[in-house]
Amino acid sequence: MAIRFGTSGWRSIIAEDFTYANVRRVTRAISQYLQSAGAGDGSTLIVGYDTRFMGEQFADLCVKELAVSGFQALLCDRPTPTPTISHAIRSRKAVGAINFTASHNPPEYNGMKFSTADGAPALPEVTKQVEELIKASEGQLEPVKGVGGNTNYESYDPLPTYIADLESKVRFDLIAKAGGSYAFDPLWGTGRGYLDYALRKHQIEVETIHDWRDVLFGGRSPEPGEDHLDELREVVKKNKCMLGLATDGDGDRFGVLDADGTFITPNTLIALLFDYLAESRGWTGGVARSVATSHLVDRVAESRGLPLYETPVGFKFIGELINEDKLILGGEESAGLSIRGHYPEKDGIIACLLAAEAVAARGAGLSEQLEGLYARVGRLENGRIGVRLTPEIAAALPEKLAREPENIGGRHVESVNRVDGVKFTFADGSWLLLRPSGTEPLVRIYAESESKNDLEVLLEQGRKYLLD
Repeated sequence: MAIRFGTSGWRSIIAEDFTYANVRRVTRAISQYLQSAGAGDGSTLIVGYDTRFMGEQFADLCVKELAVSGFQALLCDRPTPTPTISHAIRSRKAVGAINFTASHNPPEYNGMKFSTADGAPALPEVTKQVEELIKASEGQLEPVKGVGGNTNYESYDPLPTYIADLESKVRFDLIAKAGGSYAFDPLWGTGRGYLDYALRKHQIEVETIHDWRDVLFGGRSPEPGEDHLDELREVVKKNKCMLGLATDGDGDRFGVLDADGTFITPNTLIALLFDYLAESRGWTGGVARSVATSHLVDRVAESRGLPLYETPVGFKFIGELINEDKLILGGEESAGLSIRGHYPEKDGIIACLLAAEAVAARGAGLSEQLEGLYARVGRLENGRIGVRLTPEIAAALPEKLAREPENIGGRHVESVNRVDGVKFTFADGSWLLLRPSGTEPLVRIYAESESKNDLEVLLEQGRKYLLD
C-alpha cells in the first residue's frame, strides 16, 4: 500500500493499514530522512501517543526501531497532548518527534505525526521525502533483533515544563481573581490531567467530565464541536460556570461554551482572542488564518491597522509564521490556534485558557464581547458541509476545481483563489471554498456571508456546483 502524509501526518484504520509492519516502515523512513538531514548517532527524538487503542504498543515498537537506527528516544510516560510534545522537542533540543495520534478522527483510526526540530509539523517538502523512503523500503525490513531489552530510550514526563511554559503566557492570576468555576471535557483524550491540572494548580475550581481513558471515545470522534458537547453544556448550566472548555483527542483543538451554554465557534473565538491579545499585550505583529477561516479576522486586523496573512489549510503553514515572529496569533476554523512566542503547533489547551483570561480581564462573557466586536467591524456568518468522496466525485473533482466560472448560483465571481482548493469571492464579499480534506475521504465546502439565511443558500449552491 502507498502511505501518504496528509495535512497532519499519516492516518489509517487500525489493523487494516495501520499495522506493526507499516509503523516500522514509517519509523525507519523518518530515521533515514533525519540521518540524511544531518542527525548523528545518539540524536534525541520524542515519542508520544494519545489515548487510542494500542497507542503504547505502537510507541514501544517505534522506540525499538529508532534504537536500531542509532537514535535516543524519550518516550512520554502517558498519553500526551500534541502541543506538549511540540514543547518537549524544543525544551529537550530533540531533532524531532513521532507522535501516535489520529487527533479528532474516529476511534478506529490511528496515525503517525512527524514534527521537526523546530516543534512544527513536518512541511510537505519533508513528508514527500519520507514517503519516497517508505516506498523504497517495500519488502526490505528485517525483524527487529537484539532490542528486547533496549536501553536506548528513557521514560519522560513532559508535563512540568509544559505547564511552566503556559504559566509564562497565560494570566492565571486574573482568572483566579475573577472567581467562578469552570467545566472541562477532554473527550477521554490527552487533555485530561493537563488543562484541569493547570487551573487547579492556581486554585481555580474546575469540574472535569469524561476523566478516564476510553479508546472508543464514547463511540464517536473525539472532536469538540457543538454537537459533541451536550454533557459539558449540562454541567456548565447546572454549576453556573464561567465557561465550558473542551479539547480533542490529542489536545490540539478547542471547544468553548459561554456561561449560558452557547457554543462559541472557532472562527469567532480566533477573531476575538486576536482582538483581546492585541489590546491586552500591546504586541505588534499580524494575524494568520487559513484560506478556510472567517474573514472576521481580516476585519479585526484592518480595524487595528495590523497585517493579515493567508495560508493553505494545515497548521504547519501558520507555524512557519509563528517561528518567524510575524504574528500575534494564528488560527484555523477547524479549532487550531497558537500565539506569539508559543510553538508552531496548534494548542487547544492555551486557546481555552486564553478564553478564560479574556472573560476574567474584560469582565464580560464571550457572547457579550462578540456583540461588541460585531458593533465595531460588522457580523459575518461562516459554515461548512462535507460531501463524501465517492469514486465518481473523485474522478470529476480535478476538472471541477480547475474551472473558473463567471457566476455560481447567479452570483458574479469577482476573484478566484487557489491557495488551497478553489475559493470563489463574490461582489458582496461573500465567498465559497471547495477543498478535498487532507484527513478524511471528503470534499469540504466552506462559505461565508453576512446573514445566516444567505450562508445556507451559499452552501447549497456550493454542493450543487460540486455535484452537477
